[in-house]
Amino acid sequence: MKPRIALQSLALASLSSIALPSIAAQAEPISTETQNTFFAQIAAHCGQAFAGKVVSGDTADSAFSGKSLIMHVRECSDTELKIPFHVGDDHSRTWALTKTQQGLKLKHDHRHQDGSEDAVTMYGGDTMNDGTVLKQSFPIDRESIDNFVKNGLTQSITNVWHMEITPTTFSYQLTRENRDFKVDFDLTQPVVLPPKPWGHE
Repeated sequence: MKPRIALQSLALASLSSIALPSIAAQAEPISTETQNTFFAQIAAHCGQAFAGKVVSGDTADSAFSGKSLIMHVRECSDTELKIPFHVGDDHSRTWALTKTQQGLKLKHDHRHQDGSEDAVTMYGGDTMNDGTVLKQSFPIDRESIDNFVKNGLTQSITNVWHMEITPTTFSYQLTRENRDFKVDFDLTQPVVLPPKPWGHE
């Protein structure tokens, strides 16, 4: 009986070794060719920073008036880009763009100067369709709605964020009813790298 048990164990081990790569492959992020191209166009600027300006906004965006606006494609991997958005001396904001099983996810990482998380942080959403190689949109997710409600930001529960890229311009946009905030960054003129974002190495 011992030889038979040994053979059975060997067979099971062989089956396991065959099945594992299949399981691992299924766990890999799945984004469409269109989304991969969009992602790659931003990643091509990894290590560079660019100045921007507000091209659409209202009184709610007064915090951005008269301040330098710098985006920095700072951390890049095959599945995630971390892009700090510096507003003058405020280094609290980082956009995290990630490939997921559903497509692309955008989150906003907000920190205090000591590196601790803001109460309103890691909000954003996921793509609902392929988008285009130039533009992707991220309707708010359930987790972010709950966070906004908890923190008294009910005006933000219908937010949709957008990112757009051309050979010369990167745009970040927030839209909802009665709100359209947009910043354009000039990709043709890299600028001096800003300080590291708060809470990041």
